[in-house]
Amino acid sequence: MNKKFEVSRSLNQCNKQVLAIGMMVLALFACNREPVDKRMVKDLMNEKISRLYEEKTQEELAAITYGEAFKLFANDELEVLATRHWMFDVNVPVVVSVMRNTKQEIVPFWLISDAFTKTKMTLNNEMTTYEVWQKSFDAGTVGLGINGFENNSMHYFVSVAPQNKTDELKLSNFFPANQYVGTLDNGAFTYHDWDELVLENVPEKLKGQKLLTTIRGRGTESHLENAFRTTNYPSSIQPDQVMLTWSSDPASTIDIQWRTNTDVSQGKVEYREKGSESITEVEAEKYVLDDLLLMNDRLVHRFTAHLSGLKPGTTYEYRIVPQKEWTEKQQFSTETAYDEFSWLWFGDIHHSPQWGKLANEAFLQHPDVSFVSVAGDLVGDGLHRNQWDDVFEYSADIISQRPFMNVLGNHDNRSGLGAHMYEQLFSYPKNGPDGVIPEHTYSFSYKNALFLMIDATSKDELQTGWIEEQLKNTTATWKLAMFHFPPYNWEEPYLNIQKLWGPLFDKYHVDMVFGGHIHYYMRSNPMKGGQVVDSYNNGTAYVISIGIPSRTREIASEPYAAVQKADGQYFQYMKFGPRELSYSAVNSEGEIIDSLILKK
Repeated sequence: MNKKFEVSRSLNQCNKQVLAIGMMVLALFACNREPVDKRMVKDLMNEKISRLYEEKTQEELAAITYGEAFKLFANDELEVLATRHWMFDVNVPVVVSVMRNTKQEIVPFWLISDAFTKTKMTLNNEMTTYEVWQKSFDAGTVGLGINGFENNSMHYFVSVAPQNKTDELKLSNFFPANQYVGTLDNGAFTYHDWDELVLENVPEKLKGQKLLTTIRGRGTESHLENAFRTTNYPSSIQPDQVMLTWSSDPASTIDIQWRTNTDVSQGKVEYREKGSESITEVEAEKYVLDDLLLMNDRLVHRFTAHLSGLKPGTTYEYRIVPQKEWTEKQQFSTETAYDEFSWLWFGDIHHSPQWGKLANEAFLQHPDVSFVSVAGDLVGDGLHRNQWDDVFEYSADIISQRPFMNVLGNHDNRSGLGAHMYEQLFSYPKNGPDGVIPEHTYSFSYKNALFLMIDATSKDELQTGWIEEQLKNTTATWKLAMFHFPPYNWEEPYLNIQKLWGPLFDKYHVDMVFGGHIHYYMRSNPMKGGQVVDSYNNGTAYVISIGIPSRTREIASEPYAAVQKADGQYFQYMKFGPRELSYSAVNSEGEIIDSLILKK
């Protein structure tokens, strides 16, 4: 038992009082520091969890409590957890304030053991209230600890002030790197993955201090309680999750992707023109996808084969070695010169089996579609591979025959921790704007249509110039944009998108803009300059849809809306011709609830 750091979980008020007394006792031992372990928290957690997989059953891992998690760590390891989660250097003596979410049931142990003092000060945003803990530090390195062993959604944040008000404070050597330093005041944001969430009621004593923002998802770095997951679809030596995408010209290339377990070290694809006996073989790129907390299938191999030099307007069949048979569900056709084609897209799908049912019904009704897209939020948590496994399982018979061309939603690019799993799962064009991670934002032309696939979870400002370049340089008849956050909606209009991208959509006459996020259906009247205009030939249709059953609720009226549906589940089928575009939205009962024809 680690007496220095012993903490037990409490579920009733009496036990909470005992916990508080126990944590105060911890402070008595704080001065007896053991030598500092130079590992960072991430390294330690990786080692600890890997060891747990060797020592515990899945049932035991799933049942780990907060108190049990604490007991897993020796004193030197607790020192790492207490001091090497967030680090920075100060040039003068300082007072560090830690703002802790009061909804978090257990106080991070190091606030007690490291002799932080809980003050009477509080501040808040619209989501929660924070209490303020403070400690004085000498000039040098300041080391702060983990948010806890649970995954609290509002990580603590920090402000720093010199002890001597006349000192000029300088901060440096941040870990994690690229630390944003702001000024603590009302209206300041604390999570740089959610800069619309701002502070209120900042105490006068704290105003003007240097504010260190964080990201909400950092609590997952030490997550052990209710942390371990399983996938319903673990990998094997047999290739699965076979998926088509484009990363280059749809007329002459295709990318084929799949998964195996780690026993398979190489991947190859064989393909041929349908009916031909001439077979070409292509070796695939391989990489390891690691989901540390996925206890029944942590590591898998992902493969991507890039096929090029294909003939336009040709149907090909393919198989993944050692597969022997050619199958109807592993075919694709390259783009033809003829202008007519069709497309299927969905709003948020959140790895739902109900979406899978709808998607397969839509594909059965419209096997003519050339590709399929989702307007973001494919999953609930983009760093949980088991959820991606669901998506690929539910759509297996579609995405092995049609390219799956999507955009990121906020749930895919999760809580500021990034979208590395999305990046490894999909092979898309690397033609996006500078400053945005490759393949997050991209464009492609298919026949007579330009598709701008935009990552609305990245900075709007970084993408504005790129959007204009794409629109200015295209000769496409039809111009379409897809991104997750809808600029016009009843609940939370995205004013910055309206301001930065709206004028470009007006200037170059983007025909339709597609989004999701708000979980309802809306198609606007023709919009230009933020106002309804008389014709879609002079304005843009903004569409929001939802690919899973939306909850029943009252929604406010939208003066620009042509069609508005509070609940339902929909797919959108679009057919493009040389001068005519037909659009229809279809519900889960197969009823067309909205339709539109654009002509040029």
